[in-house]
Amino acid sequence: MKDKSASEIDIQAKVSHSSLDSASNNLGVHQITSNNGEIINITDKYVDKKLERKVRLKLDLHTLPLICILYLFNALNKGNISNAKTNTIEADLDITGDQWNLMLSIFYIPFVLFAFPLSLVIKRFNAARVLPVLAFTFGSINLLLVSAFNFSGLMAGRFFLGLCESAVLPGIIFYLSTFYRRHELASRLSIIYSFSSIANAFSGLLAFGVFQIEHSVLHGWQILFLLEGSLTIVVAVCAFLFLPRDIQSAGFLTEEEKQYAQYRVETDSSAAQGGTFEFRDAIKVFRSPVTFAWLFEELCIGVPLNSINNWFPQIIQAMGKSTVQTNLYTVAPNIWGAVILLVFAFSSDHYRVRSAFLVVAIAATLIGFVVYGAIDITKDIGVGYFACFLMTTGASASSVLTSTWYNNNTPNENRRVVISAVGIPLANAAGLISTNIFRPKDAPKYLPALGITAGFGGLAIVVVVGITTFMVFDNRRRDKKQGVTLKYNDVPTADLREGPSNPNFRWMF
Repeated sequence: MKDKSASEIDIQAKVSHSSLDSASNNLGVHQITSNNGEIINITDKYVDKKLERKVRLKLDLHTLPLICILYLFNALNKGNISNAKTNTIEADLDITGDQWNLMLSIFYIPFVLFAFPLSLVIKRFNAARVLPVLAFTFGSINLLLVSAFNFSGLMAGRFFLGLCESAVLPGIIFYLSTFYRRHELASRLSIIYSFSSIANAFSGLLAFGVFQIEHSVLHGWQILFLLEGSLTIVVAVCAFLFLPRDIQSAGFLTEEEKQYAQYRVETDSSAAQGGTFEFRDAIKVFRSPVTFAWLFEELCIGVPLNSINNWFPQIIQAMGKSTVQTNLYTVAPNIWGAVILLVFAFSSDHYRVRSAFLVVAIAATLIGFVVYGAIDITKDIGVGYFACFLMTTGASASSVLTSTWYNNNTPNENRRVVISAVGIPLANAAGLISTNIFRPKDAPKYLPALGITAGFGGLAIVVVVGITTFMVFDNRRRDKKQGVTLKYNDVPTADLREGPSNPNFRWMF
């Protein structure tokens, strides 16, 4: 950028691929007027709209399906323990008192501790290689849990399951960010994340069917673990064989499409890709106070999310439902959660706004917990069940929008790996809170847990509003200081490696 006293400021996308020269007639320069009347020329990042749609469609068709199915089985392997609780697992393994809460808690300790180092492994050895290996491993662990014969065996299995699953979602987000533009990320991530809600619904249906099987050797929960673990291994092998490692190795793209796909991510996704991981550079993401606000928000929204993931069958069961009915009644709210997640995320991408949709999502879930706690659920079953739909309305959406929000505002690839590897595990670390506030003595309604969960939702809204307010005023301050008017997507992200320390940086809120 030239000195701000100059009459004109040029911000050019750094495109090195010669094939784009042929599209130079479409590479227009649009102008914006600064506050003091200066004209700013900004290279138009959309070179060829037809090629844009073609590349995006090919990426969607060749990357999303396998990632979605992989994440589906990630959620199934993590959440099937709740379905097993509605069966005979506690009696079969002689689990008593607070042992169940302890077993749920042990999952989150390695989940938090190992997410960061495993994310560095993903960055070093490529997400398309490491993610399937992790899936193969946690599928195998689920198979081994079939042979658990006491509480200690189940504890050990859940510990290693948490270890292997810890970096899956951070790895997926990082993987997507190497292919898609910033305003495309929330909708793609929502499609993938919706499979977590679908997994909860499908797990209920699957558990309903499996628990009807009468077997002379295996219990219902063992058959459930056996089936899901086996299918996970098959999916992991397919993902390893068919997921593209990066843009240049994507065989489904022509050479022209590869070059344009690379141009897309260099101008509106991340900094130059393919470099080695630089730890000192990566941890600079913590220099910004906004980073800590995002991390605290992740912790807050993680409590409602994990309360639903770990205790939703028990919340349903408190309305007086049998084991069979409980698993069936979990299906519709989880499907609703998946659908509304897509609505929030696609709308957020369309309007290129994260915070407003995030507040609405968190508020819906908060209201659901409050309503459920305020009524007599044995008498007002309809209202109680409606409250369950409200709970699932924003739980997953808030997580997706938050992860997308800080990834959108972190152009540096190294720093993006770090913030995802810390933020997402923090949200899951909130599982330590949710698993220990649902105490056996408060069953079946768990009223104190419902109040605490709603309280964390309210705190999350306060944090989101605070972050957004800061971003609005900071963007205005930067515009005033430079004497220009810029939006977050006016400057190619390849030029913003230093993030907020670059005067041209603008927040996406």
